[in-house]
Amino acid sequence: MSKKYDYDVIVVGAGPTGMTLALSLARGGVKTLVFDKEADVYPLPRAAHVDHEIMRIYQDLGVADDIAKTCRSSLTYDFLSAKREILMQFGGLSGMGPGGWPTGNMIHQPTIERIVRDAAAGEANLELHTNWDCKSVSETADGVQASVLVNGERKTFTSRYLVAADGARSPIRNQMGIEQDDLGFDEPWLVVDVLVKDYSRLPEVNLQICDPVRPTTCVLMGSGRHRWEFMLLDGEDPQEMSSPEKVSELLEPWDVEGAVELERTAVYRFNAKVAKEWKKGRIFLAGDAAHLTPPFAGQGLCAGLRDAVNLGWKLIACLKQGADESLLETYQSERGPHARAYIELAIAQGRTVCTTDPDVAAERDAQMLAARAAGVSMTPPPPMGLVEGCLSGTTGSGSYFPQFVIEADNGMRRLDETLGRGARLIVRTSDAALSSDTGLTIVDTTNEELGEFGNRLAAWLDELRVEAVLVRPDHYVFGMGDPADLLAGWASALSGTKQAEPAV
Repeated sequence: MSKKYDYDVIVVGAGPTGMTLALSLARGGVKTLVFDKEADVYPLPRAAHVDHEIMRIYQDLGVADDIAKTCRSSLTYDFLSAKREILMQFGGLSGMGPGGWPTGNMIHQPTIERIVRDAAAGEANLELHTNWDCKSVSETADGVQASVLVNGERKTFTSRYLVAADGARSPIRNQMGIEQDDLGFDEPWLVVDVLVKDYSRLPEVNLQICDPVRPTTCVLMGSGRHRWEFMLLDGEDPQEMSSPEKVSELLEPWDVEGAVELERTAVYRFNAKVAKEWKKGRIFLAGDAAHLTPPFAGQGLCAGLRDAVNLGWKLIACLKQGADESLLETYQSERGPHARAYIELAIAQGRTVCTTDPDVAAERDAQMLAARAAGVSMTPPPPMGLVEGCLSGTTGSGSYFPQFVIEADNGMRRLDETLGRGARLIVRTSDAALSSDTGLTIVDTTNEELGEFGNRLAAWLDELRVEAVLVRPDHYVFGMGDPADLLAGWASALSGTKQAEPAV
């Protein structure tokens, strides 16, 4: 980094997205400043769920085992009618997902944030400051400067790039004049979080009660907690509905008096919005600043962390590995469709839940019961893969690369623990002619140090009938096929030149 910049990257916002990005950058040798206007981690629950892919991200950061100790799993996610008939059910949540961790993990967000911040402490390339309030940002000829209020004094810090992970109301997004696409969902809900004294009196699975009288959510959380969410009806006053008396009235049918202790209540408006621009010059949006989703699919926090990983490896590539800055233009084109797909899934599920017309609800129930009886899903999950950003014309481009898990005497071993972080070219057999100056690691499945993982990888390549797979740092498949072609394609992607599509 040139001495004319204070930092390589400034990250505004030290929530889950900002801290994950900052820690990833620092581990990649990028001098990073991250700060937040708040004094500490927000102490009350927010997000309640992360999936297997996010746990793999936390594994990359070295914190997944600590986080896993605080998580709980629900066997299923059930959508129930007012009569408690199962209208739709998502199973396998406690089973192993492609990321090598349980598919569904119910969490306590403040606990996770503290674990990540503890991991960031002492990182040589990372500075974290709280009680710093960003007042404005602006681009220079080849960088960015941020005006920050520090202990009542205005200070200016410069960097090559700046990332706004400053939340749903994002002052930086507003300052930059970036508009949002409103996807047409706006519902007020009362969130009730409780501390659990007796789990035996609470549901063991996640529930959506599709009752037109009062749509209700009931879900597990981590660290001895549970959550209810109650849709507010027309004319109901949010402050009145948040009162202890009303909350007790809403919880009465669940018969949990004495089994739980109220931790907090809050009224949220569940929105669905996507920023029209995620990048302006050298300034990026990430997390809630870039997109908002209703909570029904449990993907709000997940989407932000996928932003962090996608943008993080590209910034590292540009700042430390000689990649062309055009690589950064792929951030929105890759993440935008993926995030929007999950938001649309959440909207579909939310509209299923939020029906308050009894006649419409009765028709919905009949259709969903019939579909369930016929084995048809009413809201199939969106594809996990990337629409863009990979080598077109090759098998599996854009798919998610699985993390194999092996049972060992000392517990489970995961593939990434052996392969490490970063981009990897996995080949069936070694070839001395293969080399790369892009920071990519070449992995030979016959290498004895891989042990059983080598056999698993070779069998996986055999099944797909390919000689090699190139996996990006975010665990998505760049392409499969001839190793030399994959290396050439990867070099072209990083350099910003167009590579001819390989023959299939």
